[in-house]
Amino acid sequence: MKASAENQKSVETFEWLKWLGVIILVVIAVVGNYIYKDTNLLYRVLAVVAILAGALLLASITNKGKNAINFAKEARMEIRKVVWPTRKETVQTSLIVIAATVFMTLVVWGVDSIYMLIHQMIL
Repeated sequence: MKASAENQKSVETFEWLKWLGVIILVVIAVVGNYIYKDTNLLYRVLAVVAILAGALLLASITNKGKNAINFAKEARMEIRKVVWPTRKETVQTSLIVIAATVFMTLVVWGVDSIYMLIHQMIL
């Protein structure tokens, strides 16, 4: 029982250190990009991308990172199950929305014109 509690505390400490490493890598990328602003942009971009890739890799081996990866995989599987509309259905729906928008615009313009005429008659 005692060994299990110590093992859990060790795992939590190790997780905390991993996240600290992620934060340090991100800070290094931001500060390094600022410090080396006179360096060629291509080299800075490559360095920042490499450092951020390392940070993502380190974050992916944490418990929360593994949960996020599993969530992304499950979301991808769910997206594959979606039945997407055909091109014809999309065009028809878009035309209906455009027609309804034009119609409502004309109705509002007409009501506004009537109110403007009434207002001018009163004044």
